[in-house]
Amino acid sequence: MNQPVIVEGPKLYAVHSNPVPEGARVGYFRTRDNVQLRYAIFQRTGAEHKGTICLVQGRTEFIEKYFETIADFQKRGFAVATFDLRGQGGSDRIIANPKLGHVEKFDDYWADLSDFHTQILLPDCPPPFHLVGHSTGGLLALLAASRDRLMFDRVFLSSPLVGLPGLPFGPKATLALLNFARFLGLGRVPLGRKADRSPTEALFAGNPLTSDKTRFMRAVHVLDEYPELGVGAPTIGWIASALEAIRIVSQDHFPASLKIPVFICAAACDRVVDTSATEALGLRMRTGHHIVIGGAQHELFMEADPIREQVFAAFDAFVTNQS
Repeated sequence: MNQPVIVEGPKLYAVHSNPVPEGARVGYFRTRDNVQLRYAIFQRTGAEHKGTICLVQGRTEFIEKYFETIADFQKRGFAVATFDLRGQGGSDRIIANPKLGHVEKFDDYWADLSDFHTQILLPDCPPPFHLVGHSTGGLLALLAASRDRLMFDRVFLSSPLVGLPGLPFGPKATLALLNFARFLGLGRVPLGRKADRSPTEALFAGNPLTSDKTRFMRAVHVLDEYPELGVGAPTIGWIASALEAIRIVSQDHFPASLKIPVFICAAACDRVVDTSATEALGLRMRTGHHIVIGGAQHELFMEADPIREQVFAAFDAFVTNQS
């Protein structure tokens, strides 16, 4: 296993509406397949030690987008360790076009998380470790919970990607078509939706992510100042890889493979992932629970205060007060 490689240059980018939380340390590490990923560690600010939150983002996201949420975890007594997945944020891009979201296979994200756990989380962060995953990060967190019960004590998911709505031919047929396209060498061709467009103020009305304009605009301001952090549409290869991972967690035997406690928060008005698929998984879990938050859109941690309060109430009941 490679050791962490810290080189000159890693930064966290602040704008007036989005300051860097206290106690930040930023660096790079290299994965087993030699991809350089940007990471950051934030020390707790609360008086009582509660361990470390390992925060895994969704597709297109970056560390800066979670500054407010990181500060909320810090106040509860948690250190926070997070990183940009390969192909986005301040991490290495995988293909020549830096604006396309691409991964060769979803297990590459597993390598990102596993190497981050070994190289950064274990040596540099206080236990116990809890995994918080949003959207794509939530799907990755489910795979982690099924593969290694010793990595994390508890897993908390926000709008996990366990189903994609609006597939024209259904999941199996769509995956078969996309895999055929990959076979023809089209895996790096973009295939996006309106939801994949970079956020702008003009796109707030009717956006599928959040009802809170202030939080929506924070991401806009960061990307206006630092556009290199952003990515847009996914490739055919990315969607096919995600559907293959979704197929795994949709299998009847998968819930029984979850050996650590899992809590899922789903958004009732989600148009990015399939909430009905999330509910179906939640009802089948033996070691977990789920809730669907009324009126909420996809980005629960970026939603309006009444919705965020429900998310953190669930988090506190499941993680903070159980640590």
